[in-house]
Amino acid sequence: MTSPNKQKKTLGYFKFGSVLFSTTLSLFIVGLFGVILIQARTLSRLIRENIEVQVFLDKNLSSEELGQIRSDISGRPFVLVKEDSLSMKFISDEEAAEIFIESTGEDFTKFLEDNPLRDSYVIGIAEEFQTSEQLEVIAKELESIPGVFEVSYMTDLVDYINKNLIKVSIVMSAFIAILIITVAMLINNTIRLALFSQRFLIRSMQLVGATRGFIRKPFLMRAWVFGMLAGAVSSGILFGLISYAKSNIEGFALLQNEYLLFLLFGALIVIGGILSLLSTLRAVNKYLNMSLDELY
Repeated sequence: MTSPNKQKKTLGYFKFGSVLFSTTLSLFIVGLFGVILIQARTLSRLIRENIEVQVFLDKNLSSEELGQIRSDISGRPFVLVKEDSLSMKFISDEEAAEIFIESTGEDFTKFLEDNPLRDSYVIGIAEEFQTSEQLEVIAKELESIPGVFEVSYMTDLVDYINKNLIKVSIVMSAFIAILIITVAMLINNTIRLALFSQRFLIRSMQLVGATRGFIRKPFLMRAWVFGMLAGAVSSGILFGLISYAKSNIEGFALLQNEYLLFLLFGALIVIGGILSLLSTLRAVNKYLNMSLDELY
């Protein structure tokens, strides 16, 4: 059996436990924030899908005229396509009256002989058209269609959503930059300390004629394996937490994007390998370039 002292003298040796724990913890923090970003993106998409335009129609239109209006509107590029179908709903004046009575509790049909409400189309707007300027153009475009009486949308809501999403994006971008720098420094310091006990062996190998590439190779290979293993472990922990939350928190599943999550897990594995590799390369080069006096 190899003794601890001999094991420490093996070229490329790492303190497995400390390096794996620190790297896994660092990547877990990055992954956790990545999950939050994915959920924020999904939530933003869900909010934007609720931005709608109401197209009120003239009274007493025939079924052919209603069909022509629907066909005209459905061909416009700004209509949201959701799950391979157009986000476009027809509400008759009778349905509008039922909705009004149910929401307000007041039955206007008791004192009004004629239904003042109109047939309408409720249209979801594609995300790329959701600015106040574009919605104003869309409203004018829809009002020019024969049979359209009026177009209505919530301008203040659109402005409020857009302004707040921009603010959130700026804050998150700044936080991501700080987080990446912090994690890179943490992994770098962990590996540098793990290689501290190898500094004399590195110099000894150098003195007997070993090339820099020969000395670096075992360190870099282990760093790559440890980094990818740490990424896989952190991904597994995140997956377990997400699965637990989905089964215990109502509505949590709606904020998940399976495709982006698996991309995130793959990115954590690759990032773990790359950061460990670069940190190890930097630490080994540092000890290779040190003078004998600096090693003490």
